[in-house]
Amino acid sequence: MTRIVGDISVSLDGLVTGPDPGPDNGMGTGGEALHTWAFSDDPAERRVLREATARSGAVVLGRRLFDVVDGPGGWDDTRGYGAGEVATPPFVVVTSSVPERVRLSHLDWTFVTTGLPDAVRAARERAEAASADRGTDLDVVLMGGGATVASALDAGLLDELILHLAPVVLGGGTPLFTGGVPRALVQRSVRATSNAVHLTYDVVG
Repeated sequence: MTRIVGDISVSLDGLVTGPDPGPDNGMGTGGEALHTWAFSDDPAERRVLREATARSGAVVLGRRLFDVVDGPGGWDDTRGYGAGEVATPPFVVVTSSVPERVRLSHLDWTFVTTGLPDAVRAARERAEAASADRGTDLDVVLMGGGATVASALDAGLLDELILHLAPVVLGGGTPLFTGGVPRALVQRSVRATSNAVHLTYDVVG
């Protein structure tokens, strides 16, 4: 069964970027520390990344994050989704307008201008088709940014929430949660590695 999964790295003070994020400073000042685990050579961290991304049938991201990854300092041959662990899934971008051009044109992009629920629906269709082709269950992964993941949680769209808790206090930046709809979570697993604690929750209410 295809599940809708929010998967994001967060600091100890609840931030998903450092101060002053933008297209030329995507993670904000100091924000790269949130993803140290994803680029580590630690076998346990490579395993966490491999397991999380191998089940990605489609990936949803917001327009601001798209502008960062498609920008001149964004993804390239050495940096991208899964950090080289998996084949590249299709990407669905929730946006108010379709960009005039895309730098990473070799990737499979779909731009949805009718809101997050429609973007998740489109991604689910892609993931279910990939699941049928491969004969295994694949999920929709919401990789960010923080507002996209939080909005999906508020809207009741997530089945699962995965937080990679990095041992850093950024002191400023973009918060993951700023209030919103109360949701009950059931803790499913906690895995400590050298650069993060990986928390998996089922969203039950």
